[in-house]
Amino acid sequence: MSGLLSSSLARKYAMALSAFFLMFFLLQHFAINVTSIFSADTFNELSHFMGTNPLIQYALQPVLLFGVVFHFAMGFVLEFKNRNARKVSYAKNNGGANSTWMSRNMIYSGLVILAFMGLHFYDFWIPELTTKYIQGDMSGLLANGEGFRYFEELQHKFLNPVRVGVYVLAFVFLALHLLHGFNAAFQSVGANNKYTKGLKTFGKAYAILIPLGFIIIALYHHFYH
Repeated sequence: MSGLLSSSLARKYAMALSAFFLMFFLLQHFAINVTSIFSADTFNELSHFMGTNPLIQYALQPVLLFGVVFHFAMGFVLEFKNRNARKVSYAKNNGGANSTWMSRNMIYSGLVILAFMGLHFYDFWIPELTTKYIQGDMSGLLANGEGFRYFEELQHKFLNPVRVGVYVLAFVFLALHLLHGFNAAFQSVGANNKYTKGLKTFGKAYAILIPLGFIIIALYHHFYH
């Protein structure tokens, strides 16, 4: 029993730590993308730095990819184990009375986010790799050799209303996922103390404002390109 408990706790800690890492990345990603609303030049310069800096490309980017894969894989493992553990108790109790919709459906919101990430990689990451490593263009310049291409490519992707709708829907699901996941991550590492109320407030603000910010970015570039 002790070994099983330790293993379970280790999985929850690992899940929480990977969640913190991805939430930090999401915040950093938003901080760069939001500049595209205010200054195309600033967005281009930041994007070029992120896309050409060796430390980011060859050290942090592989860590990020590992973190994404690990978080979703661990999420599926924990969900499978939790569902098996709840089969008996659910026969006696109403599980919905003791938990929120978000907590009971994390696996589904996670699947939507995972599918969206596939689309996002297809839209931005794969073309970036193709341009740099297959076409051999590391400059980040437009085809005419003047100015960076990042802002123009971003606006081009959001011309299609269907794609914008998919992005908006995905970020709504991300908000639902974060509303439960943020507090669950802190609980997993034992952050149940006098700061809990403040953490919950911060978690709700993060879960709503960051996805909302991404939605605003997508809508802005769709309507004001």
